[in-house]
Amino acid sequence: MDQLESALPNDIGIGKIHHVAVIVRDLQAALGLYRDKLGLDVEAVMDVASDHVSIGFLLAGETKIELVQPTDDATGSARFLESRGEGFHHVCFEVPDVQAALDSLAALGLTLIDAAPRKGGEGPVAFVHPKSCHGVLVELIEAPGGPAWAKLGY
Repeated sequence: MDQLESALPNDIGIGKIHHVAVIVRDLQAALGLYRDKLGLDVEAVMDVASDHVSIGFLLAGETKIELVQPTDDATGSARFLESRGEGFHHVCFEVPDVQAALDSLAALGLTLIDAAPRKGGEGPVAFVHPKSCHGVLVELIEAPGGPAWAKLGY
């Protein structure tokens, strides 16, 4: 395979970066920085009980910043915060069909955290393990109206 072939996209259908996530100890303090000092508009703040986090989405052009505060010390996000401190946590790409993307990535040999889409704060999501992505946790979110929306009851 030459350099051009290796640069060609596969069929997972990444459309855009949906958001970049920052893990924080205090969501309200972090919202104050991004909103009041950096001037970003807050789109939503919510608890995601199933993931044991509180999150805030801020608008930055066509991409969002997601602030993530763990709410349970026994979770992976809390362990991440404890071991690495506040900062970059993951990047989220929008795809038309999360399940099809997961199937394609698994066929390419990537290690998945989720084998199927699950409910996320803004739509069906799934995660790819950082060991398959050069140390970066990758989230996939399904574009509005995709097949997992109805299956998950959105």
